[in-house]
Amino acid sequence: MKPPVSPIPAGYHSIHAYLTVRDAGRAITFYQELFGAIEVVRLTFPGTDAVMHAELKVGDSIVMLGEEAPQMNVHSPLKFGGSPVSMMHYVTDVDALFARAISAGCTPIFPPSDMFWGDRFGKFVDPFGHVWGVATHIADPTPEEMEAGARAMAGPPDDAKP
Repeated sequence: MKPPVSPIPAGYHSIHAYLTVRDAGRAITFYQELFGAIEVVRLTFPGTDAVMHAELKVGDSIVMLGEEAPQMNVHSPLKFGGSPVSMMHYVTDVDALFARAISAGCTPIFPPSDMFWGDRFGKFVDPFGHVWGVATHIADPTPEEMEAGARAMAGPPDDAKP
C-alpha cells in the first residue's frame, strides 16, 4: 500500500510565484546566472523546445515559470508594458546582487539603500519585464522606529504643506 500523498509536496511552500516570460529557456539561464537558481523541472511543449513549465530553486524557494502563450491568453509583463506585481528576494549581499543584475541587463528602479524597516533594499526590472525587490536584512527596528521612519519618508501630510 502506498503512503498517503502530502497535499503540499516536500520542499515546497504553500504559495509560489509563477512567472510568465517570453523565451523561457533564456529566462532560466538568466536566473541561473543572476540568482544561482537550480533547475528542478523543465517540461516542453510537445515537439518543441518551448518551455511549458519549469521550476527553479532560488535560495530556499521554488519559482515556477512558463512560456508566454497568447493563444491561451497567457501573457508576460512585456505585453502590458510592465507588471504591477513584484518579486521580493532576500540575499546575503544586496549590493553585489544589484550590481550583477544591472551588468546582466536589468533596468534599475532604485539602488540599494538602508530603509526604515530594517532592510538594505533595491529594485530593478529584469529583461523579461518582472520587477524584483532585493534586500539584505540589516536591523530589527521597533514598531515605533518603523512608524517614525515611514512618517519621515512620506514627508508632511498634504494639509501641512505650504
